[in-house]
Amino acid sequence: QVQLVESGGGLVQAGGSLRLSCAASGRSFSNYVMGWFRQAPGKEREFVAAISWSGGSTLYADSVKGRFTISRDNAKNTLYLQMNNLKPEDTAVYYCARSVAAAPLAATRYYNYWGQGTQVTVSS
Repeated sequence: QVQLVESGGGLVQAGGSLRLSCAASGRSFSNYVMGWFRQAPGKEREFVAAISWSGGSTLYADSVKGRFTISRDNAKNTLYLQMNNLKPEDTAVYYCARSVAAAPLAATRYYNYWGQGTQVTVSS
């Protein structure tokens, strides 16, 4: 059974930074595309970023491009999301997810395992 556990969320002022981590169980982490999504209250879950199994290819939502960086450490079975210059509109629960696709994609239908989420709150 695959387990994904996010951590690193919290309360930060606008302009600040946070780094989220997602620890994955199992030995096959390095075989899969991984992604980050977020969901704000009253809104649908939306794509944030995704990364190929090797880390050589990434995809970002336009809203976070240039501010967020997705990365992974396959030796540690861990996915990261470095978030800089945070804005109040980044406030949401952030989820990591494992994809069934061969390349980084944005649609939620390509992701079949999800973590429980970590809250990020950005104050103005």
